[in-house]
Amino acid sequence: MALTEKQEALLKQSWEVLKQNIPAHSLRLFALIIEAAPESKYVFSFLKDSNEIPENNPKLKAHAAVIFKTICESATELRQKGHAVWDNNTLKRLGSIHLKNKITDPHFEVMKGALLGTIKEAIKENWSDEMGQAWTEAYNQLVATIKAEMKE
Repeated sequence: MALTEKQEALLKQSWEVLKQNIPAHSLRLFALIIEAAPESKYVFSFLKDSNEIPENNPKLKAHAAVIFKTICESATELRQKGHAVWDNNTLKRLGSIHLKNKITDPHFEVMKGALLGTIKEAIKENWSDEMGQAWTEAYNQLVATIKAEMKE
């Protein structure tokens, strides 16, 4: 389903708040992922030997920021572009990485829950069910694009 103008506006409105502190929000995203699914830390080489989210881990900080920013920026551009704005090399790499790490629907659901939780915490009183639905729809579209590239 295509995003509506209202959903696009909600995504952009929340992204304006989120991008003011990408480092904190991206680390919170990963904290929520590990909290919801502790076994998921084994997917990330820089978390395998850690019992908590190491906030001073430069590899985690860099990776988390890229993931968070990529999801959010891509989500805000979906309606205008009509699809994820990743180039073919990026898409193939995303598909390959997710396939290699055996990422399945439950993993994507954990990420979605963590993303929504992170956004809700950051947006605070401006959060609404409509905003949650907009982010859910955008995330689902991005995941569908990645899944289409997850070929052996």
